[in-house]
Amino acid sequence: MTTRFIYRVQFYVERGYIVTMARVFFILPFYLSFFIFLIFSYAAIPILGDEYSYVKQVDPKKMGMRKEKLSHFRFYWHDIVSGPNPSSIQVVSPPTNSTTAFGLINMIDNPLTVGPKLSSKMVGKAQGLYTSASQEEIGLLMIMNFAFIDDKYNGSTFTVLGRNTVLSKVREMSVIGGSGLFRFAKGYVQVKTYTFNSTTKDATIEYNAYVLHY
Repeated sequence: MTTRFIYRVQFYVERGYIVTMARVFFILPFYLSFFIFLIFSYAAIPILGDEYSYVKQVDPKKMGMRKEKLSHFRFYWHDIVSGPNPSSIQVVSPPTNSTTAFGLINMIDNPLTVGPKLSSKMVGKAQGLYTSASQEEIGLLMIMNFAFIDDKYNGSTFTVLGRNTVLSKVREMSVIGGSGLFRFAKGYVQVKTYTFNSTTKDATIEYNAYVLHY
């Protein structure tokens, strides 16, 4: 029995079977592991347009973008810097040697009314800031959200950004976006000074806004 077993082992060794089988059993786990790796790697590769992509196209109609319309809003912007409850507060003072108040920053929560008198119906607030951004003339950088509180526009806003050279008769700034009923808004505003009190520095400004929205 023992002699026969030794003979068989010697027979396989002489013909290379044991060496061959050893190579097979050594290589097989490597190929199996590599095959499993490929399967899971392929599953993790994002395919364009599927749920793994962070960008996808959306039907505009599902976002309420059916027909674009142009609306004209006219209201009065009240910059109140005097009195016990000002709506415009200076948060950064300009240097004393500046003739244009360059560097000044005011934070605002200014009423928007349908008429030039502050007592007329308020339709919203202009919330943001303006800063003196010119060393040669009185030129303001305006950054404001017009937040409405009236009727169907309650809770909706559009944003105004631009340059306001306050001594010009008519100034123009951009409408760069909005929220609520003014999503995807764009357009412009034209601005004219209605009154300016040189003693109190309070001002009433007429705004005409032309806004494209859905």
